Amino acid sequence: MPKPLSDEQAQARIEELEEEERRLRDDESENPGGERVAADARRLEELRVELDRLWDYLRQRRALRDAGRDPDQAQLRDAGTVEDYLG
Repeated sequence: MPKPLSDEQAQARIEELEEEERRLRDDESENPGGERVAADARRLEELRVELDRLWDYLRQRRALRDAGRDPDQAQLRDAGTVEDYLG
């Protein structure tokens, strides 16, 4: 089992992914219809899913901590689980 991420590590990763997302969106707006649009769209979707997973993980850690339990018991859930919350 991989070592759990701390809140700070998860937050730092979220910030990295959000920065990449901003760069891709800026590139899209500067070069609409460019050759990279399909690849960028795929990467943006990957980023969205990974961000959802990390935010879910942080929420789990906070909930566990608030309940007086060990936040390291939180699990980084798979994309299908996280993405199907509202489904």
